[in-house]
Amino acid sequence: MYDLVDEFITYLRVERGLAENTIQAYSRDLVRLIAYLESRNLNPVKISRNELRDYLGSLTHDLSKRSRARNISAIKTFFRFLVSEGRIKENPARLLETPRMQRKLPDVLSLDEVEQLLLQPDITTPLGQRDRAMLELLYATGLRVSELVGLKILDVNLEAGYVKTLGKGSKERLVPFGEKARHAVQSYLSDGRPALLKGGHPPCLFLNFRGKLLTRQGFWKIIKNHGSMSGIKKSITPHGLRHSFASHLLEAGADLRSVQVMLGHVDITTTQIYTHVTRKRLKELHETCHPRP
Repeated sequence: MYDLVDEFITYLRVERGLAENTIQAYSRDLVRLIAYLESRNLNPVKISRNELRDYLGSLTHDLSKRSRARNISAIKTFFRFLVSEGRIKENPARLLETPRMQRKLPDVLSLDEVEQLLLQPDITTPLGQRDRAMLELLYATGLRVSELVGLKILDVNLEAGYVKTLGKGSKERLVPFGEKARHAVQSYLSDGRPALLKGGHPPCLFLNFRGKLLTRQGFWKIIKNHGSMSGIKKSITPHGLRHSFASHLLEAGADLRSVQVMLGHVDITTTQIYTHVTRKRLKELHETCHPRP
């Protein structure tokens, strides 16, 4: 059975191109399933739907609803793979129900709050120029924080106004950005970045004060610090700025498909959560501005 799991993991990595974090999580989920079956002398290849349900029921006290949902996804994908490879005839996981997840609406910044945040870095210093460039580029493109800190100098085309990035599953995409982000990045490349270099020639765009690659954790601290200095009461995170990018585009009339492409979402249903945000914003505006709320 472990050999089948290894084949499945190779399939996810090579043919499906899933993100490594997802692959590792699926692998752990299936190892847990096999250990459960072996402890009860059950044949994994001949397992029934009821036996799978018993297993999932055993996870109720150990795992959160989100983790159980991921387990079900891993199991359904695995058994679908076994059927497609001719290893089994019937798929016992086909009718398993995934727990309904409550989706929390993103904490979106207003346009004024975004402007307030972007003005926090002191652009008379190299670190301030770097921070302004990162914040402007993040809001202009909606990149994930891992994509932002992973940018190389050659990934940014200032003349054409776009960045090239590798998203989840190593899928490449091009995302445009505007004049303010272009100016901030250009200033950083001309003045800030050379001042941060310590004699080396790293290909990465954004450097820490030691002249090395800035990490995700490092940028988290940076945006938290500027958020605190801005006086904004909302929680300020890199993902929150990504949420704001998408929500503001939709509020201004951008179509959902275009926003999906820029965000790098494989499934448009992931992008649709932002339509709930814009509806909520419209309701707030109506209640505030309509003469008969």
